[in-house]
Amino acid sequence: MDTFNKKLDDYAKLCVKVGINIQPGEPLVINAPVEGVEFVRLVAKHAYEAGASEVHVNWNDGILTKLKYENAPMEVFENFPKWYADGLEDYAKKGAGFLSISAQDPELLKDADPKKIAANNKSSAIALKEWRKYTMNDINSWCVVSIPTKGWAKRVFPDVSEDEAVELLWDKIFSATRMDLDDPVAAWQEHLATLKQKMEFLNEKNFKELHYTSANGTNLTVKLPEGHIWIAGGGKNSKGTYFVANMPTEEVFTLPLKTGVDGVVYSTKPLNYGGKLIKDIKLTFKEGRVVDFEAKVGQEVLADLLDIDEGAKYLGEVALVPFDSPISNTNTVFLNTLFDENASCHFAFGKAYPTNLKGGENLTEAELEAHGVNNSLTHVDFMIGSSDLSIVGKTQDGEEIQIFENGNWAF
Repeated sequence: MDTFNKKLDDYAKLCVKVGINIQPGEPLVINAPVEGVEFVRLVAKHAYEAGASEVHVNWNDGILTKLKYENAPMEVFENFPKWYADGLEDYAKKGAGFLSISAQDPELLKDADPKKIAANNKSSAIALKEWRKYTMNDINSWCVVSIPTKGWAKRVFPDVSEDEAVELLWDKIFSATRMDLDDPVAAWQEHLATLKQKMEFLNEKNFKELHYTSANGTNLTVKLPEGHIWIAGGGKNSKGTYFVANMPTEEVFTLPLKTGVDGVVYSTKPLNYGGKLIKDIKLTFKEGRVVDFEAKVGQEVLADLLDIDEGAKYLGEVALVPFDSPISNTNTVFLNTLFDENASCHFAFGKAYPTNLKGGENLTEAELEAHGVNNSLTHVDFMIGSSDLSIVGKTQDGEEIQIFENGNWAF
């Protein structure tokens, strides 16, 4: 087996054994691009070897998606297929793990009708709401990984041939996921232990609020609710199985107090949302809500995102990622949130993870709301980290502690 195929096989194994951590008798559901068929077959092989009862694949294809947006009427996008949502929910009830391979061409729908995109985003969010409870509450194991596709690779490396672009992107992905090291599994265990140390420090300090400042004009205060929990690396599903939801992952994250965000924040990387790019975002918050916004590119797409429901105008996630990290140090803008959010401090519009609140996974939506936890049909990350970002935390008794200085951990 040559070096590349060995890495590819090891990567598939890592997704199964560390990412999803599939257990004997559990089904595995994979969402994948058709270009990734060889990799998906490797994942399936390792899943069955680990005892998976079934591997089911939901395929997607960029060309078919583009044809659909060019030709299908609006009502198709307004009515997400119930059979698809029911199928995912059925697998979730059977204890399935869910592996998503994120590899979309970031400009796939550049020329598509933004109203169709908005309609599809909303109808799918409504239809998949019940299924998402299984992942957002960590009832089931889930993991997001990536592989290159030609369309995506050419966006990242436009000045080389398709084959060269795919090869370069594979190199970046292997580096970001530690697959270029002698023992990737051991490297991941060491990395997760480091993230755990940061997480434990933040939880021990029990900060009341965070103050973000940057030379680009960011000046934002984020209050944290009583009982918030910082999470890093991985977590346990309802059966007690440890899994890693994002590979790569560099973040330590929690939830904000829904009504506790005030000030201005600027994005620092493009956001790929539904096949369209949003660039240079400026957001103004008052009592948690976006009261003013602009984007130099994708203004209408951003407006549609914020208009999905009332909760989309509030934040649901606060994530800390050092500027000096493996993905950031590739000096590559991936135009893919899985990578870009793990190269940069970020926030997320919309729904908060209930697991970021003590006992939150056992609370009703009304009870979560009473604790200041945001609810929404959407959850979309956007990047705000920079080389000069400062974050100062204020504890419950008023002590101020530097958390980030010049874009990196200060402790």
